[in-house]
Amino acid sequence: MDTDASGIYHNTAVARFAEAAEAELMRGVGLDFAPTAPRVRYEVEFVSPLRFGDEAVTTVQVAEIGRTSMTFDFEVRRGDDVLAARGRYVVVHVDGFEGGGPSPWPDAWRAALGADGS
Repeated sequence: MDTDASGIYHNTAVARFAEAAEAELMRGVGLDFAPTAPRVRYEVEFVSPLRFGDEAVTTVQVAEIGRTSMTFDFEVRRGDDVLAARGRYVVVHVDGFEGGGPSPWPDAWRAALGADGS
């Protein structure tokens, strides 16, 4: 179901790969990130096809941390190290899902992600 009739992964699969890599990054620095940081912008450039059965290696890194937003850059490479896709997305910190608007990133999060000047 993740591929079209020709066996190429649908473009939405790349978003899931990036989100999985982001979750691993956040777990690695001890943050429970998903419930408080919805995506507000997402862009991707598809460079070469990723086909069913290809190994996909996805990397994500924090590119920028603002007062209430955070920007991530990512790449998806096939197992043969050929770039399949690259992109960028922005998340915004919110205080809960029930009408909570943008709020500053907690100091502990900024420190865990290296945005505190250390």
